Amino acid sequence: MAIVAGVDFGTLSVRVSIVDSERGLLATALAEYPLHRKREDPEYATQSHDEQMRALASATREAVRKAGVARDQVQALAIDTTGSSVIPVGKDLEPLDEYYLWCDHRAKREAAEITEAAHRENLAAIQWSGGVYSSEWGFSKLLHWLRHNPEKRAHFVSAFEHCDMAAATLSGITDARKVKRSVCAMGHKWLWNPDLGGLPPEEFLVKVDPLFAGVREKLQGEYLTSDHIAGRLSAPWAEKLGLRAGIPIPVGAFDAHWDAIGAGCRTEDMVNVVGTSTCIIGITPSVNLVPGVCGVVQGSVHPLRTGIEAGLSAVGDIFSAIATRAGTDVATLSQGLEKYRPGQTGLLRMTWDNGDRTVLVNPNLRGMTLGWNLQNTAQDELFAAIEGTAFHTRIILDRMAEHGVNIKRVINAGGIPQKNSVLNQIYANVLGRPVLVPSKSVTSLGSAIFAFLAAGTFKTVEEAQDKICPGHTVFTAEPAAQKVYNSLYALYHRLYFAFGQPGIGKFGDVLPTLITVAEKANA
Repeated sequence: MAIVAGVDFGTLSVRVSIVDSERGLLATALAEYPLHRKREDPEYATQSHDEQMRALASATREAVRKAGVARDQVQALAIDTTGSSVIPVGKDLEPLDEYYLWCDHRAKREAAEITEAAHRENLAAIQWSGGVYSSEWGFSKLLHWLRHNPEKRAHFVSAFEHCDMAAATLSGITDARKVKRSVCAMGHKWLWNPDLGGLPPEEFLVKVDPLFAGVREKLQGEYLTSDHIAGRLSAPWAEKLGLRAGIPIPVGAFDAHWDAIGAGCRTEDMVNVVGTSTCIIGITPSVNLVPGVCGVVQGSVHPLRTGIEAGLSAVGDIFSAIATRAGTDVATLSQGLEKYRPGQTGLLRMTWDNGDRTVLVNPNLRGMTLGWNLQNTAQDELFAAIEGTAFHTRIILDRMAEHGVNIKRVINAGGIPQKNSVLNQIYANVLGRPVLVPSKSVTSLGSAIFAFLAAGTFKTVEEAQDKICPGHTVFTAEPAAQKVYNSLYALYHRLYFAFGQPGIGKFGDVLPTLITVAEKANA
């Protein structure tokens, strides 16, 4: 028997779960921290490292207390985080600024420049990232910071993903060169590929911008999968967390990747981790490069398999925004949605409110709702938005299938599916295949599994999954609903590419122009 702590840093809170290898989940505690946004700049989204670490200490102490275990009984601690969430640091790993959170899209220009340079210079790594670099990813965020903080550039030592920074902080590491870097984070978001020489070469980076001079060297270090140890809990942080000093902390990863493991993901499964956004995470036995998909990385999800990632830039955030505009909350607005029939609202919702992560990789898009009449309600729009996220998911899965990615099962994980059976049924009907939903929450369960591996409790991920992961509730496609959604999907597919591709799509300039007009008006 062993007891470990699994940590999941989400967009608005950190969750700490105390898990027993025999008895399962003993207790969970959450602590919130603010997301810093600016009304005048909808692309802005940052968080404080110090606020997050204080929240971690509070949640860990509470989880241990609720679990009723002694501090020296917890044998390992593992951490997953959002990503790409990037922090620039100075001497002794001191933060020079807040995290550029995953949903910060200020680096749109930088991402476009990296994409253009990658194709101009025939950088092979761009093909492993779907052919387009994103404003949600590391190099674009770092370049934006370098350009907009000239007074801090002299103090810049390195930049880290949240998962690596958190593990290093807890381990008491202050030398940037000694921080272990996550293959998951660096492979999917920083163009790192061991078969291509690691990070992009210096000569490529300085062609993007001379400010990148020396950055490649500053990002060097050990790049490891999560079956390796990042460090051991330092005495000061052990006291703050209420745990025993010296316990192992494995190399971290992104929350969606470990949520997929916690949801029971196996080879040829695709997991929709549905929360504020959706990450679509899969394990594939062979390397299939897919245009427009976030990345194909060996060892990113499962240390011994190839991981593939895609997703939607906003899902739960869209549902919340609809409810907020209606002066209510999602739970209240959702009451009665189970009575809705497929397509009854007459609305078709393009869920681009925070841009497109996959397959267009275009941040210069905004949400659209077509088909309004004078009787439509906010609840109608919410139902149409759920349908829209399902249609977008089908776009992504279809793209993967077209490029040889075999999908045996679809699993809906994350915070929303367990509370929203309407969403799960719509997804089954739109995708035309069974949708499996874990019977219990799996948030931070993936972290616990990797903590068990670090503690030596289980020898393989699969052995831990067999013991720890819950079973699934299955939603099957309904033939009548599937027929309606097939006809609506044909319309969605046409609109998706007509409005979503500047310079190619028939209406590709409409949404970017609206964004430009608004930016000028607010300048």
